[in-house]
Amino acid sequence: MIWRTLKFDQLTRDELYEILKLRVDVFVVEQNCPYPELDEKDRHPQAMHMLAQDRDGHLVAYCRVLPPGVSYPQASIGRVVVASSHRGQGLAEPLMQQALKKALANWPQAGVQIGAQEHLQKFYQRLGFINHSKVYLEDGIPHIDMMYQC
Repeated sequence: MIWRTLKFDQLTRDELYEILKLRVDVFVVEQNCPYPELDEKDRHPQAMHMLAQDRDGHLVAYCRVLPPGVSYPQASIGRVVVASSHRGQGLAEPLMQQALKKALANWPQAGVQIGAQEHLQKFYQRLGFINHSKVYLEDGIPHIDMMYQC
């Protein structure tokens, strides 16, 4: 697996296309949830795009790390996704661990908050996140805000 972290202006046209395709395929089509996937946060000058590519260069996992003040007062990690062809292979955990390291290295005093789909809260708890809100609906899907505890 090849792990890369890039700013928006470092992404090639093809990399951006693959990121957006994966996110739409999973979050919009697979989860049957029409919502505005393109939210302007991708282009934030401090946003980091974390990619996991297989040996052939195909995008198999992705997440986005945002600075404090963009989604939450804290730094945040979102759009966490693993391609259906690579689920169950243990990619989500190292992806999140690397995203946490990046967020904490860049904004060490800010903390990290996520808006997790409710059914994934045990996964995030294993990584050190604790519940920070009651369950709420976002685009028709139950979510919960969680904070990372170092």
